[in-house]
Amino acid sequence: MGLKSRNKISATFSMSSMTDVVFLLLIFFMITSTLVNPNAIKLLLPQSQTQTAAKPLTTVSITRDLQYYVGTSRVSFDQIEPTLQQRLGKESDIYISLHVDENVPMREVVKVMNIAKRNEYKMILATRAR
Repeated sequence: MGLKSRNKISATFSMSSMTDVVFLLLIFFMITSTLVNPNAIKLLLPQSQTQTAAKPLTTVSITRDLQYYVGTSRVSFDQIEPTLQQRLGKESDIYISLHVDENVPMREVVKVMNIAKRNEYKMILATRAR
């Protein structure tokens, strides 16, 4: 009689599921290794739960090539303080938004912040969303 057995056991092994697991592990380790940066400087940064609610009266901008703007008008560095005093007067609780290109040296930012401190203006450093 020609009876064939219906339950054959396959002697081959499928590696496709094993390669899926290996690739998932590889992706996991690649992602976690980029998050760990042992050479980073450790700083204790302040935490903020809310954004600033103050509305700036004007803006001071510094471009990449160190051109200064108060509002939309271009001024020299020496004219920033008189221009702000003329525009803002002697009001109390004056907020100024400081827009600075990311390539501007920090000393230029500090010079503008010193002008604000002398005149008792409050500066808001504008940043971009990630």
